[in-house]
Amino acid sequence: MSLASSSAFSSLASLGWDDAWAEEFAPYAAQGLVPGRVVRVDRGQCDVLTADGIVRADTAFVTPHDPLRVICTGDWAVVDPDGAGDPRYVRTYLPRRTSFVRSTSSKRSDGQILAANVDHAVIAVSLAVELDLGRIERFLALGWESGAQPLIVLTKADLVPDPVTLAHLVQDVETTAPGVQVLPVSSRTGEGMDVLGAVVAGGTSVLLGISGAGKSTLANALLGADVMEVQEIRDVDGKGRHTTTTRNLLALPGGGVLIDTPGLRGVGLFDAESGVGQVFSEIEDYARECRFHDCAHEAEPGCAVREAVERGELPERRLDSYRKLVRENQWIVAKTDARVRAEIRRDWRLKGAEGRANYAAKRGGRA
Repeated sequence: MSLASSSAFSSLASLGWDDAWAEEFAPYAAQGLVPGRVVRVDRGQCDVLTADGIVRADTAFVTPHDPLRVICTGDWAVVDPDGAGDPRYVRTYLPRRTSFVRSTSSKRSDGQILAANVDHAVIAVSLAVELDLGRIERFLALGWESGAQPLIVLTKADLVPDPVTLAHLVQDVETTAPGVQVLPVSSRTGEGMDVLGAVVAGGTSVLLGISGAGKSTLANALLGADVMEVQEIRDVDGKGRHTTTTRNLLALPGGGVLIDTPGLRGVGLFDAESGVGQVFSEIEDYARECRFHDCAHEAEPGCAVREAVERGELPERRLDSYRKLVRENQWIVAKTDARVRAEIRRDWRLKGAEGRANYAAKRGGRA
């Protein structure tokens, strides 16, 4: 019988414990330590669900200078066994399969890890207000970069009773999110909830979105109980207050695990080059046909991307959003990577030299 299916770990199997995790944990098991999944982190301590139930543990052993290596909701923790000390301690955590990271608003541009070991990134977008496609693209970039499979949930679909209008809204988001399922749902009427429940039953899902997107209501609908606090949304702008203030891991009655997160005011990229490329895959496909490999898709001759815009195949808004996210990601990476900073400066110098040479050639031609 495998460790994942043995009686000692049966309560953890519903949280995602499997043979691969058991194999990773084997050296710690030999030391008498126990595994558990982090369900909540706050003030240097965390709640960890072990085979014997939830324990409170100190995270002093896993507080490195790198903010991306701190203990996080969704981590599989290595914990002192009962009686090994008071308080108990998380000694370390198992290597993460996936991690959802954004940049902080600090001037240091540190990364902040929001959730770990996630299979599905559920992005909640409210239909009570006008769609912000640029924000959706930003969430998607972080979702793809995490290694999880993104899913866009259009909440409050009951506020759009006209099926034709709803279909157009779904199509707009699908165009913005190639390769991503877009699901309109209503926690009030139950529309789409069976499909969403089936998706999240297959692993660990993190629920993301801005305040007022309906995340807490959605979580309650999936849980079948009013576990998460819900507050009224302002009629003026459709925004709400942060009812969820910590990231909580919750076991769903239909199977699977849900990590609910506070509403995000800022969704900054953090080293998300591949995620951006996935969101704008059609632009990157066009870019392979550009005459110059380092084409900026602005005014260069032989730019296949600009030609696609002129033919009406690629919306100008998509290209503008792509440029914005690429620049933002380059800036974040440059602030944390000296080699990248040097490459960017070298690129600027080369382009500056080319510009001066072109200007001198033009003046010489006129002479």
